[in-house]
Amino acid sequence: MGRVAKTLWLILFVNLAVAVTKIIIGSAISSTSLVADGYHSLTDGISNVIGLVGVYLASKPEDAAHPYGHGKYEYLTGLFIGGMLFVIVAKVVTQAITRLLDPVTPQISGESLMGLLATIVVNIAVSTYEYRQGKALGSYILQADALHTRSDVYISIGVLGSLFGIKLGAPVILDPLVSLLVAGFILVAGIKIIRDTSNILVDRAAIETSIIADIALAFPEVKGVHDIRSRGSKEAIYVDMHILIEPSMSVAAAHDLVHAIEDAIRERFSDRVSVLIHTEPYGTGDSRNNSD
Repeated sequence: MGRVAKTLWLILFVNLAVAVTKIIIGSAISSTSLVADGYHSLTDGISNVIGLVGVYLASKPEDAAHPYGHGKYEYLTGLFIGGMLFVIVAKVVTQAITRLLDPVTPQISGESLMGLLATIVVNIAVSTYEYRQGKALGSYILQADALHTRSDVYISIGVLGSLFGIKLGAPVILDPLVSLLVAGFILVAGIKIIRDTSNILVDRAAIETSIIADIALAFPEVKGVHDIRSRGSKEAIYVDMHILIEPSMSVAAAHDLVHAIEDAIRERFSDRVSVLIHTEPYGTGDSRNNSD
């Protein structure tokens, strides 16, 4: 988790610098939308802090009360970040409606537009780097936070486009209309984070049952499988199942078979798959002597 924390610290400082820049420029040109965008960027920093807390809690080792470790704290953090995006959508929509009812003409300069463009370039680089790091390190929190930062890019592009259009003579109402469009992009990102995180927290099946059954039944010693279950994420998958074998098979041979099946599953998916297999005698009249 050390590399994940270092990445979050780096992103935190960058997000704070971007937020301050937007607020200063927005105040200088009397652009309420740009100032609001700056405060939205501050939420990126807040999510980084939340992420650091989640990573710290998730990195704690297994203990008697948490035999599976503390990894789900990271997903709880992702759930919170998704919730923050919904709050941001509500604020953007509220501000857009206010501007529709009471339009304000910002004093736009070329320097202010260049400054905003620079923050957009920085945010694109930051979100891309963070997402790639999340994939490489197997960190869901980095991936979720990257989507949060990317929402800031959408907002900034909308603000830049509306300000540039107004400078060229477009009606002032363009600013709030673009804000509503941007809110839609943020809403989609929030829904994706909430959906993916919730699936993991409620232990939705991580691998199709039929795939696991096919792997086990590929071994001729396995006469049947049942009660196949899986949960977790790509970073940590847990699989358990029952296999049916000949009653005459020795304990040692059954032990070797189980390890062979576990290795086959890990080879198919990931070394991070934890497999638990229960063996049962085949042909004893058990009604479960059928493969799933």
